[in-house]
Amino acid sequence: MPHRKADPQKSPQSPQPSLGSSDTKTSRAAPSAAIVETLEHRRFAEFCDACKRYKYIGLCYGPPGVGKTVSARHYANWNRMQEFWNNPGHDAAAVEEIAASSTVFYTAPVVGAPSVIEKQIGKLRDRLHSAAIDVRRQLENAEMRRLLSILDELRDRLKNPDGHRSQETENAEAAFLKQRHRTMGLERLVPDPTALLVIDEADRLKIAGLEQTRSFFDQGGVGMILIGMPGIEKRMARYPQLYSRIGFVHEFRPLSASEIRQLLDRHWTPPGVKLPGDAIDSIVAASIIRITGGNFRLLNRLLTQVERILEINVLPTVTKEVVEAARENLVIGQT
Repeated sequence: MPHRKADPQKSPQSPQPSLGSSDTKTSRAAPSAAIVETLEHRRFAEFCDACKRYKYIGLCYGPPGVGKTVSARHYANWNRMQEFWNNPGHDAAAVEEIAASSTVFYTAPVVGAPSVIEKQIGKLRDRLHSAAIDVRRQLENAEMRRLLSILDELRDRLKNPDGHRSQETENAEAAFLKQRHRTMGLERLVPDPTALLVIDEADRLKIAGLEQTRSFFDQGGVGMILIGMPGIEKRMARYPQLYSRIGFVHEFRPLSASEIRQLLDRHWTPPGVKLPGDAIDSIVAASIIRITGGNFRLLNRLLTQVERILEINVLPTVTKEVVEAARENLVIGQT
């Protein structure tokens, strides 16, 4: 099968250089969500760029909690899009930001017929298309107003007593009517901007659901990424018609010990969590690394419990004993 591992080197469309795992950055996509720009997140973004550019099906898998969904939503700017769709009023900047997007993020339903999946994905694509049309309409309306202003001056007998019936006026009228016709037909002029479809929780898809996703891909013009748990790559091998279309495979790995240590050194915390300003010493950091095992979701939960224990016991610093107490309040499986 013609697939390969995603190369962590810089892709042709990737805006960021590939950095070492010790260069971990944090950015916030929305007040309620934070993304840690680790090496693994950048590798995932480059993987998405490749699937979008070459219009292949990509397969991403990894254990739960390592950041697959968070990275995918951040790549698609999906938190911002949901805010845009759920709030009725938008400024021009927000519309332009959404219209610049070309990735649709979709979570596969637990139980979903192919017709339901087709309808839901089609609705998301239509919303993205509508945003692109809105931006184009603003530009076309501005041009129409400009042409109308010119035409009004030419038609004004006081300002233009000799030229209100001139060839120049007729040309201006024709230009205005052409622009108005163009503005009214924007739905046909603006193509669907969707270039990549990311399907999360792809493990939920049954045979009919997988065939529906293949149908989307076969329609052409769109890359696709299926995100699931380890083992999904073996399951896909049982469906040769879909498996033969997979061009890239990416294994999403947990955070390394150095990345977690660097996050702690930079006083990173989950959204809404505040820890004392003193730096976490190496013993405490080693305990956190051992407990979380590089699992990003578990790191979030552990630091949230640490804050809770500090508040309950009115403690000024994070110690190994506090971390161990926080660990006892969590249900932790294999890491």
